[in-house]
Amino acid sequence: MGDQLAASAQWASTVAVADDKPVLPDYAGACNANIVDVLINDPENAPDWFPPGLEDVDQIVFLVLDGLGWEQMVARQHLLRGFTKMQAAPITTVAPTTTATALTSITTGLPPGEHGVIGYRMSVDSEILNVLRWTTAKGDAREAIPPESIQSEVAFGGQRPPVVVRAEFRDTGFTRAHLGGCRHVPYRMNSTLVAEIGHQLQAGEPFVYAYYDGIDKVAHEYGLNSFYDAELVFVDRFVEYLIEQLPAGAALVITADHGHVDVGSRVVMPNSEVLSKVAWQSGEARFRWLHARPGSQSDLLAAATQFHSDVAWVVSKEQTLDEGWFGPKVLPAALDRLGDVALVAREPIAFEDVADTGPFVLQGRHGSMTSAEVMVPLLIARN
Repeated sequence: MGDQLAASAQWASTVAVADDKPVLPDYAGACNANIVDVLINDPENAPDWFPPGLEDVDQIVFLVLDGLGWEQMVARQHLLRGFTKMQAAPITTVAPTTTATALTSITTGLPPGEHGVIGYRMSVDSEILNVLRWTTAKGDAREAIPPESIQSEVAFGGQRPPVVVRAEFRDTGFTRAHLGGCRHVPYRMNSTLVAEIGHQLQAGEPFVYAYYDGIDKVAHEYGLNSFYDAELVFVDRFVEYLIEQLPAGAALVITADHGHVDVGSRVVMPNSEVLSKVAWQSGEARFRWLHARPGSQSDLLAAATQFHSDVAWVVSKEQTLDEGWFGPKVLPAALDRLGDVALVAREPIAFEDVADTGPFVLQGRHGSMTSAEVMVPLLIARN
């Protein structure tokens, strides 16, 4: 009970981040892109932004919970048992706040400007690559755009740990791009995720990576309501069970790729004056890249600012580079995938792109640089 109270007090003491300007990633410090290097190479000397719990550790389970934002978790701590037993700290994710980009930063330890997976829908040689599906308008792109040609950096420092991921993800293009070379341990049911982690620990594996996507799926389909609450409680209980099953000398470390904003039906079509200067769009609904028609870059920025700065941060590509949104350096391949002007939603809205479709209208969204999307937890527990 003492540890739970201490962790809860640490959560309550966190100061909220104001959203009058974008919350930029802390690439030099408390960022999920910097976790793996510590866990694999020197957990005993973790930096001070890490919560305590890695002292004398023999085995580490690193669990990424897709879509678990710090602010959403703290707001529901009255529902939780497992998470509140963990030492906790808020850290930043990367830009944009989207799964494809953040998971690649988490596994490679690199900012987006270096690994090159610069968004969920990227402009690649004038085609739009959906990174999670690894498709273009022509269909499956795994041969036309080999994943290794987009992202060739090795995951986890080349150490090839077991990675416990859903069986259906094993052979996808995105898995090849961000988990290439790892030893895949597929799971099919949520309960077997926990069991597979346990089996790897019993086999003596020093480092086990695991990924769960349920929180993100529920937030997207239902928003941040009672369905989200129920999903978070479910995950909280399996985290509690996982902590109880940790062998002596093992630690559980949890982080996330992004948080969520409840957008619902507030979907905005960019103004027709803006679209008249746009050749194509890429990116996310809350971080929409506009690619200018030849010679229209300045006019596009002016029009986008005129019509959308009331609900979004309207930024040029040059501004994002100057301010280090994607890290201290952006390599040529990543630079080529950026648009000319970005609509980065400040209010709880999404920007429409008729080419960006899915199986249902999303209720919860992410991608932008508000604190609700940028701030994610870093949690550590020992049995």
